[in-house]
Amino acid sequence: MSEDTTDSFMRYLVRGGPLQGMRRRSAAAILNFSFLFSFRPYNDVITRVCIPGGSGDPCSTNETVSTMATLISVASGKGGVGKSIVSTNLALALAKTGRKVLLADLDVGGADAHIMFGELNPPVTLTDFLNKRVARLDEVAIPVTFHPNLRLIAGTGDTLATANMAFARKKRLMKHFQDLQADVVVIDIGAGTNYHSLDFFLMADIHLAVATPEPTSVLDLYRFIKLAAIRRVLACFLARSSMAEALSNRDFTSVEEVMEVAGAADSEGRDASTTALQSFRPSLIINRVTGRSQVNVLYLRKILQEYVGGDLTLLGEIPDDPAVSQAVRKFLPVLEAAPESSAAKGLMAVSTAVERLVVACSGSGDTQKTQASENGTNPPATEVTLSFHSSNPSTPGAPPSAYELRPPDCADPVKNPNGVIA
Repeated sequence: MSEDTTDSFMRYLVRGGPLQGMRRRSAAAILNFSFLFSFRPYNDVITRVCIPGGSGDPCSTNETVSTMATLISVASGKGGVGKSIVSTNLALALAKTGRKVLLADLDVGGADAHIMFGELNPPVTLTDFLNKRVARLDEVAIPVTFHPNLRLIAGTGDTLATANMAFARKKRLMKHFQDLQADVVVIDIGAGTNYHSLDFFLMADIHLAVATPEPTSVLDLYRFIKLAAIRRVLACFLARSSMAEALSNRDFTSVEEVMEVAGAADSEGRDASTTALQSFRPSLIINRVTGRSQVNVLYLRKILQEYVGGDLTLLGEIPDDPAVSQAVRKFLPVLEAAPESSAAKGLMAVSTAVERLVVACSGSGDTQKTQASENGTNPPATEVTLSFHSSNPSTPGAPPSAYELRPPDCADPVKNPNGVIA
C-alpha cells in the first residue's frame, strides 16, 4: 500500500476520532503496523472450514435447498465492541418472529452469553459435549425463560483444555452443527483472528461482523475480514489440491498470494476459490454510534474490494445507550429490560434486516410467497435499503444516507467466476 493510499485510508475511514489532526507520517506508521501482519502457517488447518457440500461450504456447487438450520456467525476483530450483546438480543428478536432459535456461545475461553440471560450456573455447557459426557451437541442446549422458541448452548473455558480446543474437538464440534434442531442458530464467536474464531465464523451461512467507530476497532475489523478471506480461499485449494500439505505449512499474507501460488498449479481450484471469494460478503453492524465519531463504510468497502477482493454490506447501527449496561447488570437482554430504548430499537432494526437474510438464505421465500398468496398479503422483500444516520450530515466526505442490503453469500449470484482477484 502506497503512502498516499495509507494517508487517504486514515483520513476517510474514521472521522472525528483521536487520529484526526495527526501528522501524515504518524498515521502512516500506525497503519503500516496494522497492515503488515502475517497469517500463521496452517499447521492445524481444517481441510474445509465447513461441512463439505453442506451449510456454509464456500466451494460447494450444490444448489439444493438445505433442510438444516441457518447458521449466523457474529464475530469481531477485537474484544469489547458489544458482540455478545448483539448476539443475545439478535437471538431473542429472531425467536420472537416465531422461529426456533438456538444461541451457541463459541467464545471459548471467554463465554458469557449465559450471564446475559440470567443463567448464572447452567446445568450443562459446551464442556459436557467436548468432554463427551453427552453424545450430541443438541443435548447441551437449555431453554431460555424469556421465550419458548429460544434455547442456549452455554460456552466453555473452565479448563485450559477447553479454552484451547484441540483440532479433533473443533472438527467434531463443527460437524455436529448439522444436527441441531432449530430454524436458526446464532453463533457468538470469540474476538480476534485465531483459528477457532476464523473457522467458526466461516462455517456459517450468514456472516455478521461487529465494530465500533473507534479507529482500533475499524482496523481490527479490516484485519479480521482479510484473514477470513484468506482462510476461505485457501480452504478451497486444500480440499482438492495435490499441494495441500505444502500450502498448509506456508505463511500467506494476502489473498492474491494464495491465488498466485496455489492457482498456478490448480486452475479449477482457482476458479472455485474466485467464486468463493466473490460470494464472501460479510455484513457489518456498527455498535455504540455517537455523534462524535462515524465510520465511512463506503470507503471501507472500497479498501476491502481493492486489497482483499471481498465486499462488505452495512446491516445497521446501534446507538450508544446507557440502557445496555443497565440491562446487563440486571442479567437481562436490553430488548427485555428497556424495549423502548434507542439501543433496543437499533437492535430490532438489525434483527429485521437479518431476518430478511435468513429468508433469502434458507430458501423459505417460496413458501412465504405461497402463504402470502393464500392470505392475500405480500411476502417481505429480500432486498432493503437501510439508512446510515449521521449526526452531522453536513460533514464533508460523509457517506451516502443509504446502502443496499444484498442477500448473503449462499444466495448471491457470482458476477464473474473467471475474474482476477485484486
